[in-house]
Amino acid sequence: MNRYENIFKKLKLIKERCFIPFITIGYPSEKIFLKIIDTCVQSGADALELGIPFSEPLSDGPIIQQSNLHALCSGITILKCFNIIKQIRIKYFSLPIGILIYTNMILNQKINYFYQLCQKYDIDSVLIPDLPIEEYTEFYKYAKKNNIFSILICPPNANDSLLYNIANKGQGYIYLVSRPGVTGLINKKNYINKNIIKKLKLYHSVPIIQGFGIYTVEQIITSLSLGVHGVICGSVIIQLIKKYYNQEHILIPKIKNIIKKFKNITKKKIIF
Repeated sequence: MNRYENIFKKLKLIKERCFIPFITIGYPSEKIFLKIIDTCVQSGADALELGIPFSEPLSDGPIIQQSNLHALCSGITILKCFNIIKQIRIKYFSLPIGILIYTNMILNQKINYFYQLCQKYDIDSVLIPDLPIEEYTEFYKYAKKNNIFSILICPPNANDSLLYNIANKGQGYIYLVSRPGVTGLINKKNYINKNIIKKLKLYHSVPIIQGFGIYTVEQIITSLSLGVHGVICGSVIIQLIKKYYNQEHILIPKIKNIIKKFKNITKKKIIF
């Protein structure tokens, strides 16, 4: 049984949903980043989704874009990212760790070699936000060859054919996008149609995790009430890092508080 199956099975038994923080690797520095990861895990994070810094993160809003550029300017590279993940894996062997990376970075490494690196560093999954499912075949082949799960993105306006495809090919979990556009703390309504979640479940998809623009307790409650298995939050955490990265004594407690607060919501019984 893989790490994702283990965590979702465990959460189901104790009637909890999944909470996954997203953080850009190496932001604001390798040392502080590793302290932030320790804080997230010790405060209740069920898994990690970690962003490989890229110069043109098109799916991300300004908050995460800025964290990417900051990390790149600090000298982060893809191999440094893998070595940082290695340090996390040594401490948290059973924790599911996924990475978010853009297509060009994989192509630059060569697809097969990239997934070999993922296996070498014991990464569980790869999410590629700018790669349509129609162009996934070669990536999927090498991911499967190297025992790496492919996390597929489900848009909020997916038609029946796309939903069937995503449900059949998705591994680990399905990343359900809350709304069109980019990530960030944007005061826009989430457009998720409950029928999308019902259809994915009808097609026996892996667990559904909702992300994009989720940064309040109320939004998490709404998401869970739709029937998803958990949520991903990124921009709200990265915004805290941006604000307090020069004040570690303030930053770490604030991250601890927000992770605990959001995780506690996933422990509450949601009435459907």
